[in-house]
Amino acid sequence: MYLRIRDQTGRHLSLPEQPRRIVSCVPSQTELLFDLGLEQSIVGVTKFCIHPPVARETKNIIGGTKNLNTEKIARLSPDFVLANKEENDQQSIEWLASRFPTYISDVRTLDHAIAMIQDVGNICVRREHASALSTAIINQFRGMPAQAVRASAAYIIWQNPWMTINEDTFIHDMLNRLGFHNAFAKRIDSRYPIITLDDLRSANPDFIFLSSEPFPFQQKHIIELKHIMPDTAISIVDGEMFSWYGSRLKQFNRDFRTIAVGNADHD
Repeated sequence: MYLRIRDQTGRHLSLPEQPRRIVSCVPSQTELLFDLGLEQSIVGVTKFCIHPPVARETKNIIGGTKNLNTEKIARLSPDFVLANKEENDQQSIEWLASRFPTYISDVRTLDHAIAMIQDVGNICVRREHASALSTAIINQFRGMPAQAVRASAAYIIWQNPWMTINEDTFIHDMLNRLGFHNAFAKRIDSRYPIITLDDLRSANPDFIFLSSEPFPFQQKHIIELKHIMPDTAISIVDGEMFSWYGSRLKQFNRDFRTIAVGNADHD
């Protein structure tokens, strides 16, 4: 028996009724698989799959998200590969998809994340688990109070060059749900536009959030930005909270905005 499903890029694929050998190419989706109770079926994860720690300790490492070891994956003979359009390189995923049942997620909003979780639950015969998880995540976001005045925020993901996010990103949706206005939402040159310090000054956001990943921002970067924007609240924020679109969403910090505003003078 086979399951026929369409992934989030519109591709149709056929999979075994219950996959027994799963390879995950994305950290947040690896955590999802474990939380759905699929530990015994997972045979390969990336070197960045840090949650739960047992993933890297007990599973075959298949390289990084952008440099997957496709030959090693092939030797694992997976009957289900879970990948992502943005986080994995196109050539490797196309190679895998031509040989193994490969679901490619494309998550840019919370709704997309919920749909992906439901799809993985259907594929891996964990429908009830996935439904309960989806409900818990939805409840975590439900009832967030609307903000009378939306503070503006620049969310920075990289330094040298400085990079931020536009409105076509999952991080933007998280900011929006917390009641922040993305200062660079309308930059259409890239989903992750390169900006200058002059751009930051011109945008004049109320907050600058330096993500803890993928770039390891430190206190020195806060100090650097404070020199040119002394009136802006600048802090390092948990990148996993804003960009991991799997089961980690059930831990989303509903109180983040209150904390951020309360620390407005923190530098």
